[in-house]
Amino acid sequence: MARKGQQETVRAARRPQVRLPQPVRWEGGELEPDGDYDGLEFADLDLTGHEGAGARFMDCALRRCALDEAGLAKARILDSVLESVRGVGTDLSEATLRDVELLDARLGGVRMHGAVLERVLVRGGKIDYLNLRGARLRDVVFEGCVLVEPDFAGAVLERVELRDCVVRAADFSGTRMTDVDLRAAAELGIARGVDALAGAVISPAQLFDLAPVLAAQLGLRVLP
Repeated sequence: MARKGQQETVRAARRPQVRLPQPVRWEGGELEPDGDYDGLEFADLDLTGHEGAGARFMDCALRRCALDEAGLAKARILDSVLESVRGVGTDLSEATLRDVELLDARLGGVRMHGAVLERVLVRGGKIDYLNLRGARLRDVVFEGCVLVEPDFAGAVLERVELRDCVVRAADFSGTRMTDVDLRAAAELGIARGVDALAGAVISPAQLFDLAPVLAAQLGLRVLP
């Protein structure tokens, strides 16, 4: 609790500051494992099934690309923008995203377990079944997007914000949170792990909405 005369505050997430140089359009064939991509623009490409595990993307822009079943495990995406990408089953497990903007994405079943996200903005779009189990998120903002059944189980969240987001049936089981601000979420639905919300901040209205879940977690019966 804050001491008398002090106001309890939540540290805000630091947003990415992405300033791309004039990118060069990529004219290559398929992505390569451990490839090195610097200052490139991938636009209107079908990258379905491409294998780029361990690749590094620096100062890159991916725009309107299909990423179905793309293999990007342990990839490093740095100072880059992903705009209007789409796909199902994209593998970003144990990947590193630092100073990245993910804008208006339409993704489903994205595997990001064990990933590291630092200074990442996810704005607009819809992501179904996002797997962030065991991931580390620091300075991450979800803004104006829809997250359906996101899985944060066992993840570590520090300075994470939900702003004007719709979150449905989230799993926070075993999540560790520090300065996680959920107050501005347009809809906050938690299926599991409500006991892991220590370290998060919610609004009075959200507390009322979560009352049935909290009561069930505590084994309380509410009778008329």
